[in-house]
This record gives sequence, structure tokens and C-alpha cells, in this order.
Amino acid sequence: MNTPVSANLQKLRKFLEGRTGKAIMDYNMIEDGDTILVCCSGGKDSYTLLAMLMALQQRAPVKFRLIAMNLDQKQPGFPEDVLPRYFESLGIEYRIVEADTYSIVKDKIPEGKTTCSLCSRLRRGIIYRTAKELGANKIALGHHRDDMVHTLFLNMLFGGKMKAMPPKLVTDDKAHVVIRPLAYCSEADIAKFARGMEFPIIPCNLCGSQENLQRQKIKEMMHDWDKRYPGRTEAVFTAIQNVVPSHLGDNNLFDFRNLTLDTPVEQGDIAFDSEEMPISGSIPISPAV
Repeated sequence: MNTPVSANLQKLRKFLEGRTGKAIMDYNMIEDGDTILVCCSGGKDSYTLLAMLMALQQRAPVKFRLIAMNLDQKQPGFPEDVLPRYFESLGIEYRIVEADTYSIVKDKIPEGKTTCSLCSRLRRGIIYRTAKELGANKIALGHHRDDMVHTLFLNMLFGGKMKAMPPKLVTDDKAHVVIRPLAYCSEADIAKFARGMEFPIIPCNLCGSQENLQRQKIKEMMHDWDKRYPGRTEAVFTAIQNVVPSHLGDNNLFDFRNLTLDTPVEQGDIAFDSEEMPISGSIPISPAV
């Protein structure tokens, strides 16, 4: 697609490519010979994901194959011609999978209730099946840094777990590795890039209208924190990468029961100390490994 690129947009593109490349390197997301199924919903995140992976493919030291995939869930009014036309303009291999998950969700979930859980389970099964059919060993999703932070707070505040979205994981059936190459990219930068590139955005009408979703509340909370105290989201993401089990409370991660005077404890004794905390400013993403 021949979209004119301004100097500022080109600078942002390079920045996002650098962040994406660093995440891929830090977590060894892509290896030589990989076939990667890139899930494209038609939203800003997945368009950006595809753009980043295609750019990095051109100069990566390893060879890998990209296959773009869209799941047409048969939502009313879904413009089914948009993504095939876009993929063809890029010259990328792609697969459109049609499955009426919309009707299933509407039939099973009462009006006004959250549809995300069932919808995601149905999508996940179809994506895994498609990856197997196409011989893809990796599945790339467009979740970004903010998604990961929001998921952490969702699980902490509503699920009683300290659990976020990992940058890389193995599927339950042990058949694929799921990767999130935009793990180091902020939603604000992705949104700015998507606007500049004039991607043909397709809104999700199935769940986008549910304004009282818990995730939306968390998003609003973090937006407020970042507005009043810049760098909070980045700080929380950095904390996800710097876990100290001996200073939490999970007996499965640290053997508190059998703690003795000889047990090595990371970062020492702070029982009576107040740690120094930065008052403001952002915290950089962990250094390259």
C-alpha cells in the first residue's frame, strides 16, 4: 500500500520496529525456519503487528515465513472485502477463515453480559486449528505493553492472582508457541502509527459497545494514573520483568516454610527499611540480554 510517510511517521515506525525487534530478541520469539501465523482482526494493533513483522523480515538474520490470518466471525455489517484487499496490496500470503462465532456468542450469552470469554475461547480453537492446517509453528498476536499491564491488574483485583500476559507461551495442546512481539510497544504509539498509516480499521461491534467491562475500568484507571504520574504503566511493566519471589508470599515460588538462617534471600533484609522510590519519571525497559 503506497501510503505517503512523513518524517515524524518514519521516525515513529523506526522506533516501533526497534521496540519490536528488542522484544523478539529478548524472548527469542522468532527462530530460523519458523512459519508464523499473524492474527489480524482489522484493528490498529494487528495492523501494526503485521507491519512490524514484515519490516523486520526484510533484514532479520534468520529466515521466517509470515501468513496473515483473519477470522471472519460473521458479525453483522462486517466488511469482508477490506482485509483480503489489504493483504493483496501488501503481497503477503494470507488465509481468511469464516466461522459464525457471532451467532454462537449471541445465543449463549444473555444481553448485557460480557461476551469476551466465550468469544476468545471460540477464536482460540479456530486459530490453533488453522495454524496446524497451514503448518505454522508460531502464532503472533497483537497484544502490547498496556494490554499486559491491564491484564496484571485485572487478575490482581478481580481474580486474586499475580498473573499477566506473557510475551511468549506454549499452547495447551503443546502444538504451537504464541508470541506477542509488540510487548514493548505502548498503545499510544501504536494508535499514532495506525492513524499516520491510515490503516483501514474495522471496529469490533461484538464487544466494543460493552462499556462496563472490567478491562475498560482498568484501562481508565491506568490512563488516569499515567496522566497524573507519567510513566506508571511503563513502571508496572518493568516490575513484571523484575519479580522477587522471596519478597512476596507464594510458597510455591519460595520455600518460606523451610526458611533457615542459611537460606539465600535475594535483595537482602528490608524488614525495617523504607525503600527509595522514584517520585516521577519513567523507568526504562530491562536492558538487552
